[in-house]
Amino acid sequence: MNYQELAQTIIEKIGGKQNISGLTHCATRLRFNLKDEQAAETDKLKNTAGVMGVVSKGGQYQVIIGSDVGSVYKEILKEVPSLDGEQTVSDEKDDRGTASKIIDTITGIFTPILPAITAAGMLKAVLSLLVVFNAIDKTGQTYIIIDFMADSAFYFLPILLAASSAQKFKTNMYLAMMVGGILLHPNFVGMVNAIKEAGEGGIHLFGLPISAVTYGSSVIPIILAVWFMSYIEPIADKVSPKAIKFFSKPLITIAIVGTVSLVVIGPVGYFISDGISNGIKALENFSPWLVPTIIGALTPLFVATGTHYGLVPIGINNRMTTGYDSVIYPGMLASNLGQGAASLAVGVKSKESSIKQVAASAGLTGLFGITEPALYGVNLKYKTPLYAAMIGGGIGGLFMGITRVKNFTGGSPGLLTLPSYIGDDTLRHLYMACIGAVISIVISFVISYILYKDPVIETSNVPAKKSEDIHSSDISAITEVATPIKGEVVALSVVEDGMFSEEILGKGFAVKPVEGVVYAPVSGIVTAIFDSKHAIGLTSDSGVELLIHIGIDTVQLNGDGYKYFVEKGQNVEIGDKLIEFDLEKIAEKGYNIITPVVVTNSADFGDIITLTKALSEPGEQVMKVIR
Repeated sequence: MNYQELAQTIIEKIGGKQNISGLTHCATRLRFNLKDEQAAETDKLKNTAGVMGVVSKGGQYQVIIGSDVGSVYKEILKEVPSLDGEQTVSDEKDDRGTASKIIDTITGIFTPILPAITAAGMLKAVLSLLVVFNAIDKTGQTYIIIDFMADSAFYFLPILLAASSAQKFKTNMYLAMMVGGILLHPNFVGMVNAIKEAGEGGIHLFGLPISAVTYGSSVIPIILAVWFMSYIEPIADKVSPKAIKFFSKPLITIAIVGTVSLVVIGPVGYFISDGISNGIKALENFSPWLVPTIIGALTPLFVATGTHYGLVPIGINNRMTTGYDSVIYPGMLASNLGQGAASLAVGVKSKESSIKQVAASAGLTGLFGITEPALYGVNLKYKTPLYAAMIGGGIGGLFMGITRVKNFTGGSPGLLTLPSYIGDDTLRHLYMACIGAVISIVISFVISYILYKDPVIETSNVPAKKSEDIHSSDISAITEVATPIKGEVVALSVVEDGMFSEEILGKGFAVKPVEGVVYAPVSGIVTAIFDSKHAIGLTSDSGVELLIHIGIDTVQLNGDGYKYFVEKGQNVEIGDKLIEFDLEKIAEKGYNIITPVVVTNSADFGDIITLTKALSEPGEQVMKVIR
């Protein structure tokens, strides 16, 4: 995949650089804030190679890429440097609904800190496992050191959230982190502990009372404090004389925000966090199975709309206040595994190679906690796997709710994070989580396998013609593709690149060149050229879209050794020279020069037949594309 080209295409099809007001990304999605979503060419973007889907929900325009999202994100930042670090400021009116704004804010705040929380959570899981199997002593230095390493992300969570909140609220990140430091400072914590031990007295700042509560591992207080700071900082900027603004602006900001955070915002945020925690406990005592069941069944719909990020802070808050989460993450685990299993069933049952490969790959990814490929590439597309996933996820969530499974450390819910259910110095929650996982996987797989049917290709009602009745006018249903390069014609399966060998980009063949010249294999138009000159895209007169890719990973040569003889939009005939390349020079630099020739719109055709040949001359017919 050429990340630079994909990034440029995405920017172009969402309305250009000027239409982007903000950008973040999660494990599989680019999350844009667009000034005008109507300017985006959504249908064309969905059909772009490398894009698995597009959804506009929760105040964000989300482009689903898959596991390569980080690489595409970096290329977009190169194209639009102003997005690096923090979102750009837009003066245009934001006419999104309140719910969309809230979801967008929550997503923007929590997405950047998830890697730190996940790392800390997995360290905790490993530590619990070592204790359960008596591998280390809880009183030893090894335990203590690993424990504080893991606790660092949780305890200093307010500082992490301060940084991401500052980016979202467009205020100074370092001042925001300083506010987080104020709430966590050892002297303040010591004063609070002294008050609690004495059972009397209080803390005052200029006579203003400060509640004796600590904010380590808290979530809501710092978010509210940084939101408040986003209003105070501009005021401090206006009232500060220009000559001394460099120090007066931050002084005024921190003096006001620090004071108000300790006196008002902190206690209010603590009260809200405590209220949410107590509410969850009450719900758990009344009906422990209800919420995990609902989340297990409906999370696919939450993910499709982007609203699942509204649940993440609740799970985090539960773990920070009570030490575990028994409602959000267990339900999400059941849902994710159900989605992965439903997609995997499609991969097992389907007889269409393209569907089989996509569904199997997306299914495995879903089982490991990343469900977007399965959701958008398979389950939503074919419907029955979605129903199966919702049923299996709901029943798995029901079981984990009834058994009161506890998640202690979070992470992306999937098989890899099952150790996050190790805690309380027991393996019971892990065992129950594993059983719930099996329930979700088995039920979703079986139902999906039973219900799924390959899509039927619509055919004409006109009676089939006998071979002797076929005239030249019918030949347009078959497009013949010639060898573009002199060399050995082989199957795509021998190409050492999964994008080609697994036919993810489409069906076709490959050539092992013995000559460094590429000729047009069809008559048509040049539809894609690249700065690296290592590939070219053609569309035949009959609508067959071809990609000729000279070598593997040769994009890194940046065009060295390649020369175009055509331009984008130029009409070509079979046999016209397209590219010259230095075969020996490229091989000497260590690159495999095998050249895949792929029909990128393979799904639009009924069948594609290829031949292999020991030595083929340019112009010889080696592939038939049948409509």
